Amino acid sequence: MKDKSYIWISLVVLVFGIWAVPKIIKKFEKSDLVVIGQAPSFELVDQNNKTINNASYKGKVYVVEFFFANCPTICPIMNQNMLKLQDTFRPHMDFGIASITIDPKNDTVEALKAHGEELGVTIPHWHMLTGDAKYIYDLAAKFNLYTGVNPEAPGGFEHSGLFALIDKEGNIRCRIDEHGNPVLYYDGTSDEGVQWIKEDIKLLLAE
Repeated sequence: MKDKSYIWISLVVLVFGIWAVPKIIKKFEKSDLVVIGQAPSFELVDQNNKTINNASYKGKVYVVEFFFANCPTICPIMNQNMLKLQDTFRPHMDFGIASITIDPKNDTVEALKAHGEELGVTIPHWHMLTGDAKYIYDLAAKFNLYTGVNPEAPGGFEHSGLFALIDKEGNIRCRIDEHGNPVLYYDGTSDEGVQWIKEDIKLLLAE
C-alpha cells in the first residue's frame, strides 16, 4: 500500500512539475526586466521627413539614443553598435530604433537622410530624428540622459553614450545587475552593454 502511495505522490509531483515549469520560466523571463517608468512623449521628424512619435513605435520594442552626425568621439562607436542591433533583429518588424540628434541646426532632414544611407540604415523602423533644439534637450532630460552644448568639446556637443530600452507598452525597461540594482540604461559604447541589450531585447520581443 505504501508503494502505491509513493507512486501516486510521484505522479502528482511529475504532472504538477510539467504544468508549472513553463509558467515559472515565463514569469521569470517577464519579471527579469524591471519597469523604470513610462517613456517620455515625443514628436519629431525623421530622415524621410515623416512625423514620428510614440504611437509610431506602438507594439514595438525599440532603442533610444541621443547623438549627432558629425560627432567625432563616441557616436561612431554607438553607430556601429546600433548596426549590430539592426542586423541581429532585422527579421523582427516589431523592433525599432530612435536616433535623436542633439545638433538639429546641422542635422536637417536631408543631412540625416545622407547620414543614414552612409551608415547603412535599412530597417524601416530606424528613425533618425530632428526637431527644435530646446524640445530635444528637454526630451533628453526627461529620459535622464545627459546632453549639452560645449564649444570646448570635440564637435561642440556632449552627450551620454547610453541606450534606453523601451518595451511594446512604451515602458523603459532594464535588467538587474549582480548587486540587485537596476542598470537603468545600457552602455552603447561597450561590447558588454551591447550584449546585455541584445539579450534583453529578445526577452521583450517574446513578451
